[in-house]
Amino acid sequence: MSTPFLGEIRIMSFNYAPKGWTLCNGQLQAIAQNQALFSLLGTMYGGDGRTTFALPNLQGQVPMHVGSGYTQGNAVGEYNHTLTISETSMHTHIMAASNTSAVQGPTGRQPSNTNAPAQAAAAPPPGTPASIYGTGPVDSSQTFSPAAIGNTGGSQAHFNQQPYLTLNFCIALQGIFPSQN
Repeated sequence: MSTPFLGEIRIMSFNYAPKGWTLCNGQLQAIAQNQALFSLLGTMYGGDGRTTFALPNLQGQVPMHVGSGYTQGNAVGEYNHTLTISETSMHTHIMAASNTSAVQGPTGRQPSNTNAPAQAAAAPPPGTPASIYGTGPVDSSQTFSPAAIGNTGGSQAHFNQQPYLTLNFCIALQGIFPSQN
């Protein structure tokens, strides 16, 4: 490996930081022992700025470039996410009801327990004279009450992480101080 720049971050395929490097796991460093690195990072990733500063924490994170509203050191995103109504596309769940044991489908009469749901309607068992969904007239052109179909998911978050390969990000504690020109 060539001599790195001080503060350079590289991906390592092994489970330890080589000599002169340390893992990017957000750990605090003493300013007195790492003055040059502190002059590059400051308190961008944490620390009190008097005696300590923090290294970047790239555990379970995806690094990205500066720009498009993101500044260096920003941590955004979430591991779990609960969908809100505004995040789902507009759609309906209409279900037809019938008081007969068969319904008219595009290919003729279909039994209500058919495996082709687009061609079926909910219906009582054959020979049942009463409506199984409530009182009043039943008509195959009627739809269920919106209250008959409820929300699902219990407002629980779902795992929201892209596919990944576990590698270690390491930062150089020793190396060439990078000049701005």
